[in-house]
Amino acid sequence: MTVDTRKSAPPAHAEVPHTLVEESPRALRLVDQLGLWGNLGVSLLGFTGAIFLLVPIAEPGMSLGAAVVALLVGTVLGSLGVAVAAIPGAHTGAPSMVLLRGLFGTKPSYLPTALNIVQLLGWTTFELVTIGTAMHQVAPGIPRWAYVLGAGILTTLLALRPLGWIRMLRKYVTVAVLVALAYLFVQLLRHPLPAFGDGSWNGFWVAVDTVIGVSVSWVPLASDYSRHARSAKEAFTGAFVGYSVTQIACYALGLIALVTVAHRDPNQIFGSFMAVPLGTLAFAVIAVRELDQSFADTYSTAVSVQNFRPRWDRRALAVVVGTLATIFALALNISDYENFLILIGSVFVPLLGVLVVDYFLISRMRWRLGEDVPPRWSTLIPWVLGFCAYQLVNPGYVSWWSKIWVHVDSWLHFTPATWMSASLISFAVAALATLLVGMALRRRVPVC
Repeated sequence: MTVDTRKSAPPAHAEVPHTLVEESPRALRLVDQLGLWGNLGVSLLGFTGAIFLLVPIAEPGMSLGAAVVALLVGTVLGSLGVAVAAIPGAHTGAPSMVLLRGLFGTKPSYLPTALNIVQLLGWTTFELVTIGTAMHQVAPGIPRWAYVLGAGILTTLLALRPLGWIRMLRKYVTVAVLVALAYLFVQLLRHPLPAFGDGSWNGFWVAVDTVIGVSVSWVPLASDYSRHARSAKEAFTGAFVGYSVTQIACYALGLIALVTVAHRDPNQIFGSFMAVPLGTLAFAVIAVRELDQSFADTYSTAVSVQNFRPRWDRRALAVVVGTLATIFALALNISDYENFLILIGSVFVPLLGVLVVDYFLISRMRWRLGEDVPPRWSTLIPWVLGFCAYQLVNPGYVSWWSKIWVHVDSWLHFTPATWMSASLISFAVAALATLLVGMALRRRVPVC
């Protein structure tokens, strides 16, 4: 008799199989999902990114009260998107990029997969640079390149046993990070805060859009981890609660540092943390914890490559990805590359709209995920429309790309208003177009 391994309890040491042709263990409990997403919600880049809540458009910027509301609204909406994106992975046991075979077909799924690989490799590189920079501030006696190299080696090692690392996050790292965050909150709140209404609400939706974008950047990774959840409910709850709570805490701490010690200078945030008693120790804990960001990016890059070659060993792929990211972090000047990564990330906001509507409403949670799924061109159209809608509202900061869309806006006689959210509009356009096209074709995807 065949045993249903999805319903039986996996061993405590269960690990991700080496290839995609093997079944993934359902080894992560709710507490593990909460620990994973809770740690991913905290980021060194999030502390400095809080400046885009205070000054989303131009000086003098928004009030502290408006910035906090924008943080809450953006985080809830963005985290909800990540949590919903985690459900198909929990249902099917398939990673994120393999799920796109059901949405677009096998070969068309290679396009978003390639984009995801590029952005994840880039973000891994960024995280290694950030870790190296932060640790160099903690202990400047050691050269920055040594920290980058050490972070690259540790990142690669962690990616070899991802489920083991996630369980370690839950047991040890999460507690240490929460203590460090709470301690920094207490110390910084000893300084007087400005009046919550001192400023304006001008640029509120731009600030919301920024927070949504940070959250939704995890959508292409969500099912890489939720496929190991014991249920879709636990995957949803772990992603939504874990990520939203800690991202709010992370950005709020950045806001407090900006309006007190750092005097609205994001370059002074790290220094403001270390200026308080025992602040260097607390900041060092958070800086070392940043390895979970680089680990997640590295592991998901390897799994994304497996969408092209399901039988390739993820461990070898993780070594290649970790090595490349470390070399890039040591050798390249990537300060201007961040804008390009944000541009690539914008393609996944409308993709979420297409995925949610097609999976839950059109295909009714029945996708074929094999290596020979025929193209579904009808789902590519809403994705493109949603992407164009995003660029019309916010074309980003890559100069040549931004100029193209400024000309398109002029040709269409369209001027984006400051209240417009590129994320929300592109999601709505993609979702509505998917619904209309799906209803028109009345396509019913066969059970895999």
